[in-house]
Amino acid sequence: MSRESESIHLSVVIPAYNEAGRLDSTLEQVIAYLNEQPYAAEVLVVDDGSSDGTAELAGELLEGRAAHQVLVNEGNRGMGYSVRRGILQARGERRLFSDADLSTPIEHTGELLAALESGADIAIGSRVIEGSDIEVHQSFIRENAGKTFSVVQRALLGTGIKDTQCGFKMFTRGAAQAVFPHQTLDRWAFDAELLFVAQRLGLEIAEVPVRWIDSPETKVSMVSDGLKMVLDLAKIRWRHRRVRPDSR
Repeated sequence: MSRESESIHLSVVIPAYNEAGRLDSTLEQVIAYLNEQPYAAEVLVVDDGSSDGTAELAGELLEGRAAHQVLVNEGNRGMGYSVRRGILQARGERRLFSDADLSTPIEHTGELLAALESGADIAIGSRVIEGSDIEVHQSFIRENAGKTFSVVQRALLGTGIKDTQCGFKMFTRGAAQAVFPHQTLDRWAFDAELLFVAQRLGLEIAEVPVRWIDSPETKVSMVSDGLKMVLDLAKIRWRHRRVRPDSR
């Protein structure tokens, strides 16, 4: 059986908004990594209404080099919307979404796969648990704002998860199909919503230590997005208060 005819084991979903400047490097690294693996994989780039030719560039870079899909949103819908669209349209038995800047190196895919093989339904990269390595830190203000959000998240949602916001998460096919239809948030707090829903559904989540390199080109606003994310935590708890394992 040729590799092209195999069923897809891993789907890598990359949400992208005006990422033409660094997409070349990102996809080169992803393709190189996947080409070294023994399983069949695909890459999905979800263009969130970019104005810089992100979708066209993605198609050119992936054509003939990897099984792929390039999805284009109608307008800027948000990272949460883009991740949901990509994950639900993916074909893989394992479905990873990664930030377009590869702040978490793609090589950590193996550790997340191993966590799923050990029985977890969802594996998430963590920058704060033992064994993690922050190679390049965020600014003092941004890093401490993140720590504050984590404390508020655990207090309001009670997940016990130490790092909900690292943009490197993997789902089994079943977990993706169970969790993502419940997602209501399209912007930055969607990660916390997915994990809260997953726990309400009785799914097992493994936090995996990763290396992380801050990107100075982040599109998160500390003031407007930070306040919205905290308010979104209250929405998450209220909207999903009735979710139970039989909601799958």
